[in-house]
Amino acid sequence: MKICFATNNPKKIEEVAAALQGQIQIVSLQDIGCTVELPETGDTLDANAFEKARYVFEHFGVNCFADDTGLEVAALNGAPGVYSGRFAGEPRSDARNLSLLLEKMKDKTERSARFRTVIALILDGKEYQFDGIAEGEIIPYPKGEGGFGYDPVFQPQGEERTFAMLSIQEKNEISHRGKAIKALINFLSAGKF
Repeated sequence: MKICFATNNPKKIEEVAAALQGQIQIVSLQDIGCTVELPETGDTLDANAFEKARYVFEHFGVNCFADDTGLEVAALNGAPGVYSGRFAGEPRSDARNLSLLLEKMKDKTERSARFRTVIALILDGKEYQFDGIAEGEIIPYPKGEGGFGYDPVFQPQGEERTFAMLSIQEKNEISHRGKAIKALINFLSAGKF
């Protein structure tokens, strides 16, 4: 099966392709000729994921899935949440987002946080949703060279390393996106759609 992952983030494509282990062939937006920035105007992760997937399906006629992920920090009342990618404003910058998060967290003792991913799948015009959550905490300073986004300051439960210190395979085992992708794979493998 060939399916488009509606993202312009090569790190996400790399993570998802590794999780799929060749079971499904992933094509990128570039592969299908989509060069526009996908719309993301929703105020929830679900709304954004479906908005992106619907855009690709309606304009390019290909089966696709899109995700939206948010970091929800307890001490910040769930922020940055749906605005995680543009927390520090436009243009998007992982470095500025990370810096702003650490600035807002510097005096907080409550450090718990969670990553949440919603995957919206459109298959032959039918819509499906898959979710994944990774619980953890925000550490006071970045550690690790891998990953992207907030990975250097997110330490998942049961780990002494941040997401940025894990290999892609290790991260996929416990991450929010990895869990949502597993649900997607199980669904597609079952063939009951």
